[in-house]
Amino acid sequence: MEKLRLATCNGGEGKRTVIPVGDVRIGEDFVVIAGPCSVESEAQTLRTATAVKAAGAHMLRGGAFKPRTSPYDFQGLGLQGLKILEKAKRLTGLPVVTEVTDPRDVSWVCEYADVLQIGTRNMQNYSLLKETGKVRTPVLLKRGMYSTLKEWLHCAEYILAEGNPNVILCERGIRTFETHNRNTLDLGIVPSVKEISHLPIVVDPSHGTGRLSIIEPMCLAALAAGADGILIEVHCNPQEALCDRDQAMPPDMFQSLMEKLFHLQRAMTQVERGHIPSSREAPVAIH
Repeated sequence: MEKLRLATCNGGEGKRTVIPVGDVRIGEDFVVIAGPCSVESEAQTLRTATAVKAAGAHMLRGGAFKPRTSPYDFQGLGLQGLKILEKAKRLTGLPVVTEVTDPRDVSWVCEYADVLQIGTRNMQNYSLLKETGKVRTPVLLKRGMYSTLKEWLHCAEYILAEGNPNVILCERGIRTFETHNRNTLDLGIVPSVKEISHLPIVVDPSHGTGRLSIIEPMCLAALAAGADGILIEVHCNPQEALCDRDQAMPPDMFQSLMEKLFHLQRAMTQVERGHIPSSREAPVAIH
């Protein structure tokens, strides 16, 4: 890590970076970013945005550009999708996180996005990293599916070195020999990042597992591990989703998850303040 200058805490005061996005402060508060994998229609996006807002989400995610493994899969609505996201933002007040895939698109996507997402396939797209470094819009940088922590931080360094200090790291699972889940969600990377870097880190259990049944426990585990937030795919009608339907969470399940996150966060705060119930003490009731 000795060659990293901007992404690590070495030589500094050890202060953690806090990135303001509207009223949200990433790196200070636990932030929930939720919404559909892809913007499929205005009705689908507005319904989902309204649902996640009602459940307590802080930001809205949605893909207008979708790099897919197959060229024949749905690739997103492009500019039309961005305009739909803009309408959803006006309706709900939620800041928008959306992916940018081409360096030529960065400047005008910034007109619609509050946070630019760089996906796992583009983590080492150095032209794209440099271009997002020339703007001040925050960048959510997903970990490459085969990348090490050092490689990931070097990619963040490309953005920081161009002058954009607003980088959010996102763990989204890595490829291993294990095939039961879509990816292997590496929650150990969360405290590792916090040990050597000042940058905030969020976790994407949707892509990290690819299985709806275990997304919720991994969200709770991410909070317990010290993540600064989570990125969750929510769809108003998962059975009709054009992208990643197997990991799309329906609104009622997301509502339940938000309640559990709230209770866990309250319990963790009590423990941090020194209130650790003894074995004979009744569990703390959180209302």
